[in-house]
Amino acid sequence: MRDKVIESARRLGLEVDVRNLDSSTATVSEAAKAVGCQDAQIAKSLVFVCDGDPVVCIASGAHRVDLDLLAEVFDSAEVRQASPGEVRAATGHPVGGVAPFGHDLPTVMDEDLLQHDCVWAAAGDGHSLFEVNPRKLLDCTGARVGRVG
Repeated sequence: MRDKVIESARRLGLEVDVRNLDSSTATVSEAAKAVGCQDAQIAKSLVFVCDGDPVVCIASGAHRVDLDLLAEVFDSAEVRQASPGEVRAATGHPVGGVAPFGHDLPTVMDEDLLQHDCVWAAAGDGHSLFEVNPRKLLDCTGARVGRVG
């Protein structure tokens, strides 16, 4: 998985140094502890289903995604969190390891992430992370920016 994320990043013009950690990074608190940052600096990539189609929300680890706000961002009537099977089918990654790119899904980035000089994102599994400037991540993903939590 890690190599696919690195290659996807390169195709987008982004160089990433993926850290493969012994400890789990599948949850915000585990990831923040593993790299020594605040929860708010974890850029968690979550998959939702909006009007039947998968989308990705790159959210700050500091809060939960509000489904009503997400529905507004994507102009959707119905929004729900994707099941683990739907997450893997849509992204190729398991829950807790979804990278913020490489899946060609409509994407929104939490505006709160742009307050930081760097954030940490999953690299395809629950043990790998990479550090990135959130503005560079925004540029390479083509995500829209929105309030999601």
